[in-house]
Amino acid sequence: MKGLEKAVICRDEEDYDVMVKYIAICAKRKNVIVVIYAAVSNHCHVAVLAVSQKDADAFGLELKRMYSQWFSAKYEEKSLLRHVDVKAVTLDNEWHVRNALAYIPRNALDNGCPVQEYPWGGFRAMFSGVQADPENYRVAALTKREKGELMHTRDSLTDVPWLLDPDHHLIPASFCDVAYLEQVFNNDPAFWLKTIGGVNPAEMQEKLVDGPRRMLPDTEFYKVATDTADRWFRTELSLLTMEKKKRLIPYLWRTHKTTVNQLARVFGLEREEVQKTLGKTPDD
Repeated sequence: MKGLEKAVICRDEEDYDVMVKYIAICAKRKNVIVVIYAAVSNHCHVAVLAVSQKDADAFGLELKRMYSQWFSAKYEEKSLLRHVDVKAVTLDNEWHVRNALAYIPRNALDNGCPVQEYPWGGFRAMFSGVQADPENYRVAALTKREKGELMHTRDSLTDVPWLLDPDHHLIPASFCDVAYLEQVFNNDPAFWLKTIGGVNPAEMQEKLVDGPRRMLPDTEFYKVATDTADRWFRTELSLLTMEKKKRLIPYLWRTHKTTVNQLARVFGLEREEVQKTLGKTPDD
């Protein structure tokens, strides 16, 4: 979720706290699992495990909706977040997953804080072995009034394992899929830290943030399609069977800003074939 230059979407610690809690609540609502996250002043990243692209999209939009309501009520600025952009990008191979999971906590540097000390990211959940502490508060045990004051929701949370620390901040290890992230890095903390230190932020910014929002010329988009075909099928784009094209076209549609006409040109298909593959009608 990316704000505009003028849209500082987290202005104080309360805003950051609400954003993190809404990440957890929206994940529960939309049936996705949070792996890691980072909220900074004008954007946030969340990596989730989702059954489908539809579920991932729904999670992002619900997070924007919930946080927009909070922001509008608190600051009486009803239109500032209207143009905040939400994009769910599929991580389609091991390199992409690993680098994205390392890139996300690096965003703490945007707020001038060392990654390992940043309070509004999921980094400290990983390899922490956090256990329930007598001083922690179980969200499931909160009264209705406490839930409203601390979690800012009326949702039923009696079945969640989430924990709040003594300052009433959500403990990331209690709602993030720590096991998934740790196995991505071979359960090796040194590998995890080395990857964070070695990730190319400019490259990941392009792949995760800028690229999916920018319409590419046909020549550049053709290269993207060609590289993806080689990565997925070890086959040249021009030699793909129709079955393989039907698998690749929806992925490129979801992860890049493109059009039916551009996809038809790049894949050498009729516009109607692309529309059919995407489940669209001629009027869409």
